[in-house]
Amino acid sequence: MIVDAPLDSSGAGRGEERAPAALRRAGLREALAADDDGQIDETRLRDPNRDPASGVIGAAGLVRAGGAIAARIGALIADGHRPLVLGGDCAILPGVCRALPPATDLWFVDAHPDFLDGTTSPTGEAADMDLSVVTGYGPAAAVGTDGGALIEPSRVHLLGHRPATDESGRVEAARIDPAIRQVNAAELLRRGAATVGAGLAADGDGPAWLHLDLDVVDPRDLPAVTYPEPDGPRWADLIALVTPLARADRLLGMSVTDLNPDEDPDGRHTRRVVEVLTEMLVG
Repeated sequence: MIVDAPLDSSGAGRGEERAPAALRRAGLREALAADDDGQIDETRLRDPNRDPASGVIGAAGLVRAGGAIAARIGALIADGHRPLVLGGDCAILPGVCRALPPATDLWFVDAHPDFLDGTTSPTGEAADMDLSVVTGYGPAAAVGTDGGALIEPSRVHLLGHRPATDESGRVEAARIDPAIRQVNAAELLRRGAATVGAGLAADGDGPAWLHLDLDVVDPRDLPAVTYPEPDGPRWADLIALVTPLARADRLLGMSVTDLNPDEDPDGRHTRRVVEVLTEMLVG
């Protein structure tokens, strides 16, 4: 079941907002032969200002968006569907996690740890801090939670991120809960993406959610993102890592974020994303 959550946490209507529509035009639903649950309309953010209390852009809009995402995803899971949520950016994750049952594992594939908060984030975008929010370290009130962890840190696997190279990155790295299990991009490639993915898929029997931020891909293969990071997995590595996770029996669903069609004027990178998702999900 495909559902669109076109949230761009910059509040400026950036290209990520147009990613779900671009993926649909490129034939994703047909390639997956998936049912269609349409769009979560409340996820369009139009406030580019940082909230003075939380430091987060568009805090009130994020509360509405998170509630709408949680309600839709919770209903789909309760009806026995396995949703594929098309973002938007990573700010959709707290809403998704609000819909998940206790003791859910989170496989978080991203070039960035997303562990800043409203003070340490240089942008104020909720996509800088989604993993910190869902593990109880971020500005919960700004995204519509009562505080505390939505996902226990020990159940989080942070995969494919790059080492800190500047002061903001070092601050972010220092904030990460040590219980979160990390396999950065260099270690992922050293150990073998297929080995890491198969091991995670086989480790545990409780529910799991897979979150894929497409900026994890090396920009030599996918430059059509807002915050590209070098030295990441190539497409073949990503397919090897994610395929066993995406097909795991215990998977509740998957979110895909941060494609920026504005950086893809001829659509070839969007078409490649469709091909990759199809290979991961259905072979």
